[in-house]
Amino acid sequence: MRVPLAYLAVVIIWSTTPLGIVWSSESVHPTMAVLMRMVIAWLIGVTVILICRIHIPWHKQAFKLYGFSAIGIFGGMSFSYTAATYISSGLMSLIFGLAPILSGLLAQKMLAEPKFSLTKKVALIAALAGLFIVCLDNMALKDDAYIGIMLILAGVFFFSISGVLIKSVPLAINPISTTVGALTFSLPLFLILWLVFDGSLPIEQWQFRSIAAIVYLGIFGSLIGFIAYFYVLQKLSASTVALVTMITPVLALMLGHLLNDEVLTANLVAGAVLVILGLSCFQWSSKVEAVVAKSVNKKRKVSE
Repeated sequence: MRVPLAYLAVVIIWSTTPLGIVWSSESVHPTMAVLMRMVIAWLIGVTVILICRIHIPWHKQAFKLYGFSAIGIFGGMSFSYTAATYISSGLMSLIFGLAPILSGLLAQKMLAEPKFSLTKKVALIAALAGLFIVCLDNMALKDDAYIGIMLILAGVFFFSISGVLIKSVPLAINPISTTVGALTFSLPLFLILWLVFDGSLPIEQWQFRSIAAIVYLGIFGSLIGFIAYFYVLQKLSASTVALVTMITPVLALMLGHLLNDEVLTANLVAGAVLVILGLSCFQWSSKVEAVVAKSVNKKRKVSE
């Protein structure tokens, strides 16, 4: 699997995942929807493992890798599915755009990465300002939207800390093995979550669109998406992988508007542009600084 192809797959899958989560939770309880999604992914993954005779290590380091991966899967997904009942798919994806910044902050503490430069700090303020505008606008549309915002922020935290923790494990194994191992660790948690918060099976209420969304997310959103994600995470830095969450909000907002009649207000668009602009400057801060320095030097020479 080539890194660019895997990266593109993650972008496409993650762009459609928020809408899939919203649709799957329309007639199926969120805890059951996410549980079914993970079961489908796990069954297919195990089948691939058996047919292709792929080795899954079960030593201490592998357990640590699977456990760290499960933090992102269970924490990120459980909070995201619950948030889907309060906010739009586009807003979910946009808030997940904070992952690169949060990953960077966590990496400073956990991986001893360099502190943010002035450019990154300004970019962070711009992104948060844009998100603030978006959140205010969304709360004006729906009174309890703040609940969904808090839930999705919790999901972003678990996703981000999982990515950083994974980078701390010096173990490179087959991405399919990592995915199946992480799903194996996650499934009992999703089962407990369903039993605690729902525990019912009102199959007669389930609609086709919800089931189709669950199947799509099980195959693509979970299995193929996680395989591609773990693969690029092995090859690239945590912050570079998190860059995906800067690209996907644009596509997710468009898909939500076109396919799910989600409202696109002027404030939402303006806030989204500010968030993405801030994240762009954050990711390419060194290039921004180089351009600014070059411009300053040029003006200085002209004035001399």
